[in-house]
Amino acid sequence: MSRKGNCWDNAPMGSFWGKLKREWLNGQHFRTREEAKAAVSGYIWIFYNRKRIHGANGYLTPEEYYEQHQADLKAA
Repeated sequence: MSRKGNCWDNAPMGSFWGKLKREWLNGQHFRTREEAKAAVSGYIWIFYNRKRIHGANGYLTPEEYYEQHQADLKAA
């Protein structure tokens, strides 16, 4: 990724940062770098990886997708 002169390589990260700013930070201001790091970490681990719907998962949250996958494995 991130080949020189290829703007498409940056699209996934650009999309991620746009969602982070729009869905989680909403113009918040932080007093310290540690506060900012905690907010970004919270978005990634609490919201983005667990609760936010993802098109690649059939528009399910990762938790819903995991539960559905586990049920499918038990049924097989």
